[in-house]
Amino acid sequence: MRPNSILKLAMGCFLSVAASFAAADAHSQATPRQATPNGPGLAGVYGSLSPDQAEFLSSPDAIKSAAASGAPTLVWETLEHGEKIECLDCIALVSPLLYDANAKTREIAAWWLRRRIFGVFGEGEVYQQTIQTLQTNADPVTRSYAAYALGEFFASPGIDACASALVTDGDARVRSAAASALGRLNDDGAGALGKALSDSDPTVRLAALASAGRINAFSSASALAALTSDTSADVRRRAIEVLDALDVADAVAPVTAAAQNDADPRVRAVACHALGTFGNSSVLPVLAKLSQSDTDAFVRDQATIAMLRL
Repeated sequence: MRPNSILKLAMGCFLSVAASFAAADAHSQATPRQATPNGPGLAGVYGSLSPDQAEFLSSPDAIKSAAASGAPTLVWETLEHGEKIECLDCIALVSPLLYDANAKTREIAAWWLRRRIFGVFGEGEVYQQTIQTLQTNADPVTRSYAAYALGEFFASPGIDACASALVTDGDARVRSAAASALGRLNDDGAGALGKALSDSDPTVRLAALASAGRINAFSSASALAALTSDTSADVRRRAIEVLDALDVADAVAPVTAAAQNDADPRVRAVACHALGTFGNSSVLPVLAKLSQSDTDAFVRDQATIAMLRL
């Protein structure tokens, strides 16, 4: 490019930048928009914001109508925008949604109900009725929904109720729901989660494992190691993931065996990752062999990464 052309290009860029700064300075000198809107109605709160962009609060009538309709998206939206609306008459219409077929509807119904100051947690009210439903209802699906609801209420009386259901209920769906609820309640149910690790149904064992990995204090970590040889590959994999997350270094031996011998490559892969977490260098020869000879490429990669972490 010729020198004159370069000079013209440079001058053009300079003038463009200067014009931008001048425009910005002119804008800064203009009368600023009112930072805090004032006045009546929508403008008093949101200023010049378009009405369809403003947050709205659900009226009691809207909550009643949405709950009665049972339409999932309408229920979700209306209850979300009715978080702080006190409406005693609404409770009787929202509480049946705890047993709706749609899981998200059940969740947001419990979310709305647990925020009520009155009408939910008193004697004979919704919360106590939910505990009673878990304990006595003849329908296992209804009992399972009650257990899930108790988990979403975040209230301590639900811990004992769910722990009892987890140990004694004859239906695996209820036990699984109770195990999940204890995870939401951040409690192992005085050892009930640990007992559920040996439940006859794999869905219950998986639910218990999920909760064991999320609560602050799990009292039965030693029971996790036995699940590394579970009949279900999903249970074996999840058990090793929880051992990894909890950094249960005492489980080196069974996890090493899983890394070497498990028929499922997903299990072998998570086992290699866990061995890297435990920090026991005695497993280096095992990992070195797996990094070279395992039939699955992902397992080989996980073994290599685990070696780098030790």
